[in-house]
Amino acid sequence: MARENHAIDHVVLAEEAHVHSAWDNGLDPVRTVAPGEVVRFACRDATDGQIGPDSTAADVAALDLDPVHPLTGPIEIDGARPGDVLAIEILGLEHEGWGYTLFPPGAWGAGLLAEEFPEPGLFVWDLEGDVGHFCDGIDVPLDPFPGVIGVAPAEDGPHGTNPPRSVGGNLDVKHLTAGSTVYLPVAVEGAMFSVGDCHAAQGDGEVCVTGIEAPMSVRCRFELLEDRSIEQPQFETDGPFTPTGRDEPMYGTTGIADDLVTATEAAVRHMIDHLHDERGLSRERAYLLCSAAVDLKINEVVNDPNWVVSAYLPERIFPDSPR
Repeated sequence: MARENHAIDHVVLAEEAHVHSAWDNGLDPVRTVAPGEVVRFACRDATDGQIGPDSTAADVAALDLDPVHPLTGPIEIDGARPGDVLAIEILGLEHEGWGYTLFPPGAWGAGLLAEEFPEPGLFVWDLEGDVGHFCDGIDVPLDPFPGVIGVAPAEDGPHGTNPPRSVGGNLDVKHLTAGSTVYLPVAVEGAMFSVGDCHAAQGDGEVCVTGIEAPMSVRCRFELLEDRSIEQPQFETDGPFTPTGRDEPMYGTTGIADDLVTATEAAVRHMIDHLHDERGLSRERAYLLCSAAVDLKINEVVNDPNWVVSAYLPERIFPDSPR
């Protein structure tokens, strides 16, 4: 975790008056911030406190989805106008020592392989510095990032936080770590920026519907770019582009099909088989680990009628691998 020192101009706590669970350009700003200033946001976990360190899978089945993705904000950026670009430099994130990965009951239809996991699953992680401790001695490196980061849409009224949008939102780009800069198109006066759904780690794909979800604080610096125009989010980042942040031995499984989602399902299913058969994990734990530490990549989309998607597992996370 990056812990650079930056002078903080504003602190926005995760108290009730500063938290919302829908995008809405009619919300009043909780703070007005000048370009160049640094804001520290306290962010609740994705379930708004319904899952805690002592929770079980039964608590997952009882989840109320209405408060999911509690976002801290919105803050108004002084001078922001529609058509501008808001640059958000992510300066640092800090977790609180714990997090969780879950998948809901299969009947909810959430997650890549929901039909194959009818019962809910949960693993509560011990987060220690830059490492998350899983079962069987498996350690996953942590590179925290905000899963939801965005500005208010131009369309009036409340809008759900689950789908990503052209103005940002639930992007789940795991590379938006400390040191990254996110560029968002401004759609309303003041931009109205909010952030939340922080992840301590995540595999590209977030296949079981969660990464390592955790309450965190996020520090950001804001700038306005009036001479640029973009249609959808863009970003600059130095990664990590692998789950451990370096080139290293990987084990890969492929999915080959005439549909990218079907190919993705196959790649993940084969990785779960590998983790079960060769590493001794239960299929439920394997699915959870895939969401936290396995990266999906599109290998080719030009050799029709079939496309190739692969799942990449870093072998260094296992206790019997050289580190």
